Amino acid sequence: MEPRLDFYKASPQAIKAMIGLEERIGKSALEKSLMELVRLRASQINGCAYCVDMHTADARKGGETDRRLATVVVWRETPFFTDRERAALEWTEALTLVSHEHVPDSVWAAVRPHFSDEEIVDLTLLVSAINSWNRFAIAFRKLPA
Repeated sequence: MEPRLDFYKASPQAIKAMIGLEERIGKSALEKSLMELVRLRASQINGCAYCVDMHTADARKGGETDRRLATVVVWRETPFFTDRERAALEWTEALTLVSHEHVPDSVWAAVRPHFSDEEIVDLTLLVSAINSWNRFAIAFRKLPA
């Protein structure tokens, strides 16, 4: 598979806008480890090899264990994640697959007790941003180095 287009060079202003989202996310109260789990899970769902590779490496650098990283894809069947992380992963899946069930009330009920209003908005921005990055990387075939 060959890369199609260097989107960073093709439209620096578009990437600048995306980086603006990341700067806001970075200032949120969300834990860095949680952010990487969310980014990884959305990237797995979307099949973005570049982003799965990058966020796995970033999570490891942040202290995440190989065991948890290997089981993000099956987080429901493992005891390795906190209730807050589980709620975030469920929210991530519902938003990433929004056309399937339009974020059911049960998912809202699961996320609500674990996050403040601002955190839910920031979590939603995080999920939206990683889904956008996945679409850039997949469409233009950005490959892991």
